[in-house]
Amino acid sequence: MSTSTELHWNLDKLGQWGDPARFEVTREKIIAYAEATNDEHPAHRAGDLAPPVFPVVGALIDAIAPQIMAVVPGEIAMRVVHGEQDFRYHQPIRPGMTLVNRAAAVGVHGASSGVVVLGKGTTETDDGELVVEQYMAAFFRGAQLDVDEGEPLTEHSFDPSARSREADARVTHSYDADQTHRYSAASGDPMPIHLDDDFAKAMGLPGIIVHGLCTMAFCGRAVVSEFCPDDPTRLKRFAVRFAKIVQPTEMVTHSLWRAGSGEHGQRIVFETTSDNGNVAIKDGLAEIGA
Repeated sequence: MSTSTELHWNLDKLGQWGDPARFEVTREKIIAYAEATNDEHPAHRAGDLAPPVFPVVGALIDAIAPQIMAVVPGEIAMRVVHGEQDFRYHQPIRPGMTLVNRAAAVGVHGASSGVVVLGKGTTETDDGELVVEQYMAAFFRGAQLDVDEGEPLTEHSFDPSARSREADARVTHSYDADQTHRYSAASGDPMPIHLDDDFAKAMGLPGIIVHGLCTMAFCGRAVVSEFCPDDPTRLKRFAVRFAKIVQPTEMVTHSLWRAGSGEHGQRIVFETTSDNGNVAIKDGLAEIGA
């Protein structure tokens, strides 16, 4: 069996921006995403304002993922898991907007247990106004490539000294039995590791796993409800590292600490722990503007 070092990586694709993908924001799409992530904020549930992780809809599958996969040998494409996600918000997403998504693979980094490909996406209005920037790190398990090219992963590391004091907030939740299917439909993410138990096991997983972005959306609920419930648009940056898989039968707890000021306002650092003892999300960062 060939190793990934013998396969063809298209490193010449780094930095090449793909064709724009247009996306019409409707109230129904916002509501569907809020319902798929059990988001209870009134503005999200009414479809008046997109939740924090909604910008992946229309961007991740149609723009960012194709540019990442253009770099990767097809033979290892299904080994992918979501490694990190980092949003920077420039203006709110509301119903009636027409968004234009563009993306490029901007970095490839070999690691001891796989290869990380970093994608960058931009979301603009029809008039060219920036709405959201987002970075997605895709991790290809077991791949081997001795390379470190392009942009590094974005910085949002967790200061472990925060654990020396009680968290400013803790939010615990479980997942619904149909959560992964609802999330797949609302987000447009058809990856079978989230939908087909037999397929997930064939990929070396214990069974269906929750979309990392779904768990991130639950983190976003916790950040908004605890730190900016009056105005979710105050959230200016939101970043995580997906450390361990989560299955739908697990319960998770988000622990959040205030951590001084950042580039965009009040810094909140957080991590998410499963009831099986795993830290599912590390290096969580939110920045809340005034």
